[in-house]
Amino acid sequence: MRNLLFILFLVFCNNLLSAQEKVSFIAEDGLQVTADLYQVNPERPYVILLHQAGYSRGEYKNTAHKIVKFGYNCLAVDLRSGGEVNYIQNQTALVAVHKGYPTDYLSSLKDIEASIKWVKERSDKPVVLFGSSFSASLSLLMAKDNPDIDAVIAFSPGEFFEPEINIKTEMKDLKKPVFVAASKREEPYIKEMFSFVPSTNKTIFVPEKGPGEHGSKSLWNSNPTSKEYWLALTMFFSKIR
Repeated sequence: MRNLLFILFLVFCNNLLSAQEKVSFIAEDGLQVTADLYQVNPERPYVILLHQAGYSRGEYKNTAHKIVKFGYNCLAVDLRSGGEVNYIQNQTALVAVHKGYPTDYLSSLKDIEASIKWVKERSDKPVVLFGSSFSASLSLLMAKDNPDIDAVIAFSPGEFFEPEINIKTEMKDLKKPVFVAASKREEPYIKEMFSFVPSTNKTIFVPEKGPGEHGSKSLWNSNPTSKEYWLALTMFFSKIR
């Protein structure tokens, strides 16, 4: 009943508008990080949106407007490892390349840390990290020991950092709620990757009516099974409110 009431609440919150604003802040190593802020109320908690490889904050151009209806502000971040998507260029990556900063996957942890710091300077509420592909794995790593992170949403995480880091091993100590979305092709190794995480802490979703998509593209209207993903994600948000 509680979950049903939450979904009905979202249906009637379509008039909840978010103002999109470009912001920037400085990572620990001095790199300027660019992000899009979708703010509905400065007193509400934040979801930090992180893109997949080769992409930009534009991955969430439409998705963010839907997530704010869950009652969160959103910060869509350009990580230093990225490019362009939905006609939006990754500004952080451009600056990183121009000024000689490292642009490997793990270096993007500095950008996530800076994003969390920027959000916590504006809200004392816990943060939800939302990652896509390599940034889903980074979100899991970041959340494990960070008291500011309340939950993780991980679309298509993977073992992107071996041999330095093994995500399956790192997840042994994960004590926070995590929503993991995958395509049918990704399902076997996703279940194996999270086999050490207690069932009480994890929600693994794979669509029933189609193959699904990789990363947060699962939520795009172009994906035939997007409604399945959205329903599952809505249910997860109802649990962590």
